[in-house]
Amino acid sequence: MQFSDLVKLYEEKKKKFGAETYKHISTLLREAKKLHKKDWLRHPTANKDHEQSWRAFKGKNLEKLIIHIIKDEVKGLGLNIVEGNKLERTNNENLPKELSIVKRNLLVDYGEFGSYLPDVDMIIFDPRSFKVIAVISSKVTLRERIAQTGYWKLKLLQDEVTKHIRVFFITPDEDGTLTIKKPTKKGRAIVEMDTDGSYVMSETAIEESKKVKMFDKFIEDLVDLLNGKGKR
Repeated sequence: MQFSDLVKLYEEKKKKFGAETYKHISTLLREAKKLHKKDWLRHPTANKDHEQSWRAFKGKNLEKLIIHIIKDEVKGLGLNIVEGNKLERTNNENLPKELSIVKRNLLVDYGEFGSYLPDVDMIIFDPRSFKVIAVISSKVTLRERIAQTGYWKLKLLQDEVTKHIRVFFITPDEDGTLTIKKPTKKGRAIVEMDTDGSYVMSETAIEESKKVKMFDKFIEDLVDLLNGKGKR
């Protein structure tokens, strides 16, 4: 199974559900898992069972799918979006000038121990000034990444060059960590206190707050951020 197959599934659902297709990402992933297993059975990966192979595929391609969903609207705002690992795995001399500057504008300084990129899946930046506007992490559940996301928010806040960068999390929230405000689960507490917010791609209704919202609010919040209305 290829990423293009995932996009095809998404576009088929978009014909049916339109602007609410984001609510059906978990269903899409379940359908994709069945197709992935058929392919895997034909060509089993050495030393991996199917669950391992599927988790690797899902983790790598969920972020690509989110980029596919939002990239046109992001570009419509005059911004660009790039995968985080494109900056991480590419030597500076092989990067286009634009991305080399973006990378430099996102580095976290560890003093004598060097400078490193935060572990994020997507980076939204202004292609005219190369200013990083926001970074996004994405996982199927919060427990896989949310504490790390909060850590990077705190590190970015410590430097004048990076303190303006918003740190977001996008998730189908399949374990329901964000569903209710109280009693608050640890993952939601981290989102509320240590990130700039999380956007949920789920059919399940959630108790929204300033920091926890359904995914359809993401672009309008990005517009507010660009207009200086975004609240921390």
